[in-house]
Amino acid sequence: MVKIPDADQSDIRAQRDQLITAVVTHVPFDGWTRAALLRGAEDIGLDKSDAQALFPGDARDMIAWHSQMADRRMMVALEKANLDSLKIRERIATAVMTRLEQNAQDREAIRRGLAILSKPQNAGLALQLLYRTVDDMWFAAGDRSTDWNFYSKRMLLSGVYSSTLMVWLNDQTEDFSETRAFLDRRIENVMQIPKLKSRVSAVAQRLPLNVPGRVAARMKAFRSFGRGGMRGTW
Repeated sequence: MVKIPDADQSDIRAQRDQLITAVVTHVPFDGWTRAALLRGAEDIGLDKSDAQALFPGDARDMIAWHSQMADRRMMVALEKANLDSLKIRERIATAVMTRLEQNAQDREAIRRGLAILSKPQNAGLALQLLYRTVDDMWFAAGDRSTDWNFYSKRMLLSGVYSSTLMVWLNDQTEDFSETRAFLDRRIENVMQIPKLKSRVSAVAQRLPLNVPGRVAARMKAFRSFGRGGMRGTW
């Protein structure tokens, strides 16, 4: 395999960013299709063959890249925010709302993208994108755990973010107040989970000895899968 120089990689990423930014304006009308891709290419004066070469997988590639762009924008914004002065729950809430608000103008495109990701054949990609987003959120929030908490935090936030995303897609309130209220409730529910740790620990002690190892192996595989491929989700 020929190694592409870093400078060329940077140029390709910039081209993809520019193209997807143009494409997303056509998605509400054309969906995540080749038609939208070619219309976006025309908008920025890019040759059609070059556009198709940038996203040969059409919908899947375009959706994944749009998600990656959203993650990058979120991380830039969070790096500028004064998260250190906030409680952990406030940092996570800020990360979630930053991710959503930055994509407010693309809600219909995101809705269409989620419909594609919900298909069984795209389950792996959907999981990968979701993992990347919540992993970035926890990293921005200052989490550097390496034990079981690393996995449990990301699994819990996956549920919080996914459910909040569904509310946000249909939220017509000013400043997304309905979404914010829902997110606060979900985080409050999750914050109650540590109170159950002692009960879970007691149950775990009665499990067969091979069960914890089996769970750990599955979680290791989940982490390896999530870290591969493109970064990103909605």
